Amino acid sequence: MSLLQQDSSGLGESYTKGTSHVWLASVVAAVMVSAVIAIYMIAGEKPPPATGEIVAVWAHPEHTETAGFDAGGASIPKETFDQVMVFAQVRLHNQSKGPLFLSNVLTNATLPDGIHSSYAAAPSDYDRVFVAYPGIPVPHGKALRLDTTIEAGQTVEGTVVSAFRLTRQQFDARKDLNLSFTFRYQPSLVLTPRVSITEQ
Repeated sequence: MSLLQQDSSGLGESYTKGTSHVWLASVVAAVMVSAVIAIYMIAGEKPPPATGEIVAVWAHPEHTETAGFDAGGASIPKETFDQVMVFAQVRLHNQSKGPLFLSNVLTNATLPDGIHSSYAAAPSDYDRVFVAYPGIPVPHGKALRLDTTIEAGQTVEGTVVSAFRLTRQQFDARKDLNLSFTFRYQPSLVLTPRVSITEQ
């Protein structure tokens, strides 16, 4: 037989008989690798260190006019401005294995012109709000300390207040409202109220 002649004895068929097994083995291998990767990803995911909820929210608009004199009694021009004070009763839970150190709380209102943010007042300033505005129709609950340490497994609760230089109409035009809790050495926790905002 010449080297240029082809053998038609079915030798080519023997090469293709095993290809269906190779294809099936490839599919099984791909499925197994995908399953192992999925298990690794799910097992490797850690829950966030902090969880929480906003228990109640109150928004109180206040039109303010300054007295027209300074601390020494000298006459100064009066100033007027509108503000909306946002009170939020919050509950935070540490689900990590170590302590969490709260350092700041930021209230964010998304308005038609963008996001307006205001830091929560310190507990002493929170209490002063009720002295400065004695008739404010918001429950005077316990303030949430901004330097709170939340131990592993612990839950803390308190109220924060933030003020926005806005009119009531501007605040009512908001598209969104949330609170961002900043922890040292950990990612921030952002909570959106699931309760309706009580406007006083």
